Amino acid sequence: MISLNKIKEKLKRFYHLRILKKKYYRLGKCAQCGCCCENIYVRHHGKVIQNEEEFEKIKKSDNYSFYKHISIIKKDDFGLVFSCDKFDKEKRLCKDHKNRPSICKNYPSEEIFSFGAQLQDKCGYRFEAIIPFCEVLEKIKKIK
Repeated sequence: MISLNKIKEKLKRFYHLRILKKKYYRLGKCAQCGCCCENIYVRHHGKVIQNEEEFEKIKKSDNYSFYKHISIIKKDDFGLVFSCDKFDKEKRLCKDHKNRPSICKNYPSEEIFSFGAQLQDKCGYRFEAIIPFCEVLEKIKKIK
């Protein structure tokens, strides 16, 4: 007989894979380190913002109010890197946590993780594959 815990795990797995269309579980909780507020890659229409002209054009649009609260701090091989203006560097907290945008509420997203970005060591979150590598390997072996 299948235990209640195994049924719960199967339902959780089905929900994440089939309903939410996720490949990873997001585990942990915010450690309030602020790393996600100070070194931000921003994707716009699926691509990391690459240059200042592109950013200024997006920033002027009424649809993207979040961009009005971030500043470019550098550019690297991925694209522009931003810092949030609402982040209090001394207290290591958001100055407007209650009204933070969805990009902050949903951090870290699987999309960030899947395009190659890594979470800072101080971050309290981590990702775990919903289908462990050993299961994927077993399926491949059965196909051959």
